Amino acid sequence: MKIYTRTGDRGETGLPDGTRVSKDAAEVEALGTLDELNSVLGLARAEALPVEIGRLVEQFQNDLLAIGAEVAAADPETLTIRRIGPERITALEETIDQYQETLSPLEHFILPAGTRAAAALHHARAVCRRAERRLVALSRQAPAGLSPDLAAYLNRLGDLLFVLARAVNARAGHQEVPWRKQ
Repeated sequence: MKIYTRTGDRGETGLPDGTRVSKDAAEVEALGTLDELNSVLGLARAEALPVEIGRLVEQFQNDLLAIGAEVAAADPETLTIRRIGPERITALEETIDQYQETLSPLEHFILPAGTRAAAALHHARAVCRRAERRLVALSRQAPAGLSPDLAAYLNRLGDLLFVLARAVNARAGHQEVPWRKQ
């Protein structure tokens, strides 16, 4: 199977149902940003993450592929894959709470910095927030077709990535860098 098809050379791409859309269509923007987030998470996993955080990040990557499948599906109700639902959102919330208990209270804004692993998680958080915005924009265009659980999942994932970046820095003994008002 060739990797190139030449079918997208004129600025269109195909959706799984065969529909051709512009490469700047809302669903393509959402899918592309989910793919970018998954790639940035892959970079984070390439860093020296604690084993359990690496496992979490791998789970997030799998979840993002499930979200992408749901976004790309003409009729999400026909999907035969595991869908992202309230139980995954609850799992993220429980993980946030678990890691928050190990961290000092946040008393000021911090700069996205620290170890390479923490910086990669901060980068993933920023891309996650963009993916969430793209999904919200797509939901406004096709409100009946997308589960609201997808945006909620991305919202919690962004929160968790922030907490995990802090946790990675704390475990490495790396001080957080507070934002200094000029």
